[in-house]
Amino acid sequence: MAHDADRSPLRCTGLSAAAEALRSARRVLVVFAHPDDVDFGAGGTVAALTRRGAEVSYLVLTDGDAGGFEDEGRESIVETRREEQRRAAGLAGVSRVEFAGERDGFLEPSHRVIERVVAAMREIRPDVVLSLHPERNWSSLHKSHPDHLACGEIVTRAAFPAVENAYAYPSLRERGLEAYRLPWLLLFAGPDALVNLRVDVTETLDAKLEALDVHLSQHPDPEGMRESVKAGLAAQAASGRWDEGPEDRPAEFAEEFHAVCVNGEGTFAGF
Repeated sequence: MAHDADRSPLRCTGLSAAAEALRSARRVLVVFAHPDDVDFGAGGTVAALTRRGAEVSYLVLTDGDAGGFEDEGRESIVETRREEQRRAAGLAGVSRVEFAGERDGFLEPSHRVIERVVAAMREIRPDVVLSLHPERNWSSLHKSHPDHLACGEIVTRAAFPAVENAYAYPSLRERGLEAYRLPWLLLFAGPDALVNLRVDVTETLDAKLEALDVHLSQHPDPEGMRESVKAGLAAQAASGRWDEGPEDRPAEFAEEFHAVCVNGEGTFAGF
């Protein structure tokens, strides 16, 4: 369940139409490869959205079973990581968390997985979908795990044309999941050159870090992780002009996205 809506602005800089779509979003679906991906890439933005009253849902494609650094507890790593993600989601104001159960390190854009994502899109009918980018970031290969790239490709194929094609995956219509035209796709962890939207997460930094702290199975150095994340967010904030919003002030910390308008005013629909 989302937090009670507050009136704090969701400050963005970059593509103005995408910024307005994010500010006005009532339903948001976040699809990611591993437990903790969203908390690293978009946790501050998610917290800002739920504080404004948006209903945010998570779909985690793999179980993260290849994650961690210790032999001890491997037999229970899947449930450990699922529970960590549920707890982290709660701190961000997200109560709906679903797991597709794919094997960590083996994610591929198969029709079986694409159909699962299309089903989620058609059920939730989100104003915005947040996900990982399908293109590799050569300046940070750690952001471009093969599962991340596969997740981005899966979501992009689902966003167009599958989710809006009534004849794609006909079994979904039989379940009552009708075609839906997604307005916006916001992708994170992609090439730096494609960033066209930054979200000020200064006010939600603590919520983001608290969510990341929950993923104890993944952090051999929690304090080092925190400092690295803060440094990255500060660098991303410094890249924006931040001349929008009620306060003419720079952002201290920001998250970056490649915003893609899937269906907007004047979009020609065809398959």
